[in-house]
Amino acid sequence: MTSNTPQSGTGPESEPGPGPAVPEHVAIIMDGNGRWAASRGMPRLAGHRAGTDNVRGVLKALGRAGVRYVTLFAFSTENWGRPDDEVSGLLEILGSIIEDQVRDLHASNIRILHLGNQDHLPDGLAKAVREGVERTRNNTGLTLCVAFDYGGRREVVDAVRRVVAAGLSAEDIDEESLRSFFYLPEVPDPDLVIRTGGEQRLSNFLIWQAAYSEYYQTPTFWPDFDEAEVERALEEYQRRQRRFGVLPGSPGVLPGEPPESEPSATV
Repeated sequence: MTSNTPQSGTGPESEPGPGPAVPEHVAIIMDGNGRWAASRGMPRLAGHRAGTDNVRGVLKALGRAGVRYVTLFAFSTENWGRPDDEVSGLLEILGSIIEDQVRDLHASNIRILHLGNQDHLPDGLAKAVREGVERTRNNTGLTLCVAFDYGGRREVVDAVRRVVAAGLSAEDIDEESLRSFFYLPEVPDPDLVIRTGGEQRLSNFLIWQAAYSEYYQTPTFWPDFDEAEVERALEEYQRRQRRFGVLPGSPGVLPGEPPESEPSATV
């Protein structure tokens, strides 16, 4: 995965190149809510609520830019290990806002998909998630994938289990057939992964799908990631040259098409 922080110099990495104008799919690791709250002398849950309130504006900015898919990393499988009061507070926040959020998203023609597992969610919340997905299923605008109780490794393991249950032979398994058993196989891989809050790791997020994603990290905490921050991220993406592991003009590889395997040499 290609990674660098925003560039401001005049070197080749900061020069606009022939990269794609707008990513089709942007995935975001919404990090920094707790630190945002702590810096203001507020409880961590206040930061999570502020982060939730920020989603709407970011979606509007991405939609106006022409992005078609957005995946938000809302709650990981590892987050269940946080203090009980924080976990219960997060679930309470989601339960209290989901009806209003779904109504607003539906009015904006946004389709909602859930990425992850619902087995651990309270029954009422799991039902609300399913109803939100069903209510917006025919919308034709931006598609919002909410990764809640999601882990990339678990998604791969679950896919392998489904392959075994389906009785596929080893000869029938390739990247495409395995992908068809993922949670949302119809959603294209993310072109751009954004992480707020300054950390520089994927944290088990879309580890298969993000293999060739461009990576953008910013020290800005998620509640402060506004429209201007969205524009900066998209401008940085436009400067990238996506090579998918090969050099431009390599024989046998179409422009924009990833190779069958990554070469061993460092490009």
